[in-house]
Amino acid sequence: MPGLLLNTLRGENANQRPIWLMRQAGRYLPEYRELRAHKGGFLALVYDTDAAAEITLQPIRRFGFDGAILFSDILIVPYAMGQSLEFLVSEGPKLSPKLVDHALSALVAVPERLAPIYETVRKVRAALPVDKTMLGFAGSPWTVATYMVAGEGSRDQHETRAMAYRDVAAFQAIIDAVVEVTVEYLAGQIEAGAEAVQLFDSWAGSLAPAQFEKWVIAPNAAIVSAVKARYPQVPIIGFPKGSGEKLAAYARETGVDAVGVDETVDPFWAARALPAGLPVQGNLDPLLLLSGSNELDEEARRVLDAFADRPHVFNLGHGIGQHTPVAHVEQLLATVRSWRRA
Repeated sequence: MPGLLLNTLRGENANQRPIWLMRQAGRYLPEYRELRAHKGGFLALVYDTDAAAEITLQPIRRFGFDGAILFSDILIVPYAMGQSLEFLVSEGPKLSPKLVDHALSALVAVPERLAPIYETVRKVRAALPVDKTMLGFAGSPWTVATYMVAGEGSRDQHETRAMAYRDVAAFQAIIDAVVEVTVEYLAGQIEAGAEAVQLFDSWAGSLAPAQFEKWVIAPNAAIVSAVKARYPQVPIIGFPKGSGEKLAAYARETGVDAVGVDETVDPFWAARALPAGLPVQGNLDPLLLLSGSNELDEEARRVLDAFADRPHVFNLGHGIGQHTPVAHVEQLLATVRSWRRA
């Protein structure tokens, strides 16, 4: 029987709001830190399907969130496409070879690198209560491509933005390849038990409007269309972080079933600007959750009130910070759970 989250993503405007938090499975939880201390590095955890399933389930057991988000990483797609991937302490993820100076054709695909992720989904879905939604995800092509081109994250995505202007054909080939693998990757997650999926475009905000249309809207629309053709019943959440006023065009043109709103967007503006009836997700500032205080309750209620007239999934505007006190999450949950639509 579908739970509150899945029903909301399908367009139901219930009196109570479902809640899950981006990065809810991770370093702010003592049980995660204990497991990681025994198991080793991040990538090793992702590929240990028992450990990855346990990590995915930890916040469900502790908090009773309405959705379990797969414990994995957006860079699994380029890893399966043939780039080497490592996570360095205090430096973040590194991909090689960098496509800023190597051809896409130099990569040799390793599709079997996707199989353990599907196994994690199967294990989590089997262990989840029936009213909790299993959420899969992938990175959107633009954001994934920024790492593939530069080999790492950057403040302004300079190398990738420059390549997209300088060599449109080569960059389009990268985007097209990511789209193709991402469709299959999401399909594999859905076949394994994911009931909804999210596309993370963490670096969408770095693009000029015409480039946003070309490298964010168009490839996400292609993924949504292809996945919907196979699985019309599975909701797709699009999250173009930092898109600002371009959010409305993204919502209209990509075909997503729900749109994520980051903390820089006024929720009352989003409620007016987004297509009528479209489910929204967001958008509490993660730093406010870190800080706590009465202001946390006030702003949470402001977000809830802003989206009262449409389906709304309560979430953060981005991922939960690793130093966030568990007590603040409990405080937020109490506020969200006690709210009712007038």
